[in-house]
Amino acid sequence: MRRRKKNHDDEHMDESWLIPYADLLTLLLALFIVLYASSSVDAQKFKELSRAFNEVFTGGTGIMEHQSPVEPPQKNEEEVKSSAAADTEEKADLNKEEIERQAFLKDQEELKEIQKKVNEYIKTNNLELQFVTKLTDEGLLLTIRDNVLFASGSADVNSNDLNVARELSELLEMNPPRNIIISGHTDNVPIRNAEFDSNWELSVMRAVNFMKLILENKDLNPQWFSAKGFGEFEPVGDNATADGRSLNRRVEVLILPRVTE
Repeated sequence: MRRRKKNHDDEHMDESWLIPYADLLTLLLALFIVLYASSSVDAQKFKELSRAFNEVFTGGTGIMEHQSPVEPPQKNEEEVKSSAAADTEEKADLNKEEIERQAFLKDQEELKEIQKKVNEYIKTNNLELQFVTKLTDEGLLLTIRDNVLFASGSADVNSNDLNVARELSELLEMNPPRNIIISGHTDNVPIRNAEFDSNWELSVMRAVNFMKLILENKDLNPQWFSAKGFGEFEPVGDNATADGRSLNRRVEVLILPRVTE
């Protein structure tokens, strides 16, 4: 039998595959190194994240058992003093506002009580058409039509109305006293007499004369009273009509609110 001749290739196997295999192992090794390095970085990042979450949810300590990574900034002594002073000033302002509000409310109640007394006097004496009271932002306003106190073109109080002025003065007795302004007003019809050159002069003298009559009450202190004349320049009615002009001819007594310090 004829022996088959050994092939040279059978005795020496092809080892060329070892090269890419080694390269593959090298790549795998490099991959594991990268993965390991990444896992180490992630662990560090996880620690930092856990600290941050721990600070937000537990204020520095808690289930993650880590201290806050960043300490809150500490105020220096000057900043602490400044902050304390600002807080004190804010509280003082709030207290002052509340005190002023309470004083205003109390003052309004007092003015309402005065208004009630005056209204009772008006009703008792059937003076609803001649007297009217109104609580305004400026104070308690008592309006008196001029035909109750004065003759046309005159600044002298009618003798029949002297008692009205005197009784009204008793209603102005207050303790502690209040500032009171008495003002005269006219319509726009030019005055025609030898005593006054203008409605402005007439309004001033009516206010002064009425105030002098009020101050005959010795229980009233003149230092709390003042008189003004506005002539025809502060109308409350239409000077084009007789009714409007009648409304404009008036004396006003304004009882002022007390000023809080």
